[in-house]
Amino acid sequence: MKLFYVYILKCNDNSYYVGITNDIERRLEKHNEGNSSNSYTFKRRPVKLVFVETYNDFQVAEIWEKKLKGWSRRKKEALIEKNWEMLKEYSSCQNNSHFSNFKK
Repeated sequence: MKLFYVYILKCNDNSYYVGITNDIERRLEKHNEGNSSNSYTFKRRPVKLVFVETYNDFQVAEIWEKKLKGWSRRKKEALIEKNWEMLKEYSSCQNNSHFSNFKK
């Protein structure tokens, strides 16, 4: 059975990079080697693996990767730190016009 990994890297400039691969060790090596000057991590090396999850279904892994890419920095950090309370808080709508902010 083939495995797929959704991962988050912390870059040298403290930004985060989210990706997907079928070989996490090789992929981390490639990020740190800097094979492509056009890649996001090229000028932000070295990078450090701070989060990884394993999936046996590529489509599920791809959906999760896309969701993570859309998350805010603080939401990614809550996930990395396994701070479920803060992750829950950051996942709720913070918009003042959200229906939960209106009194009945």
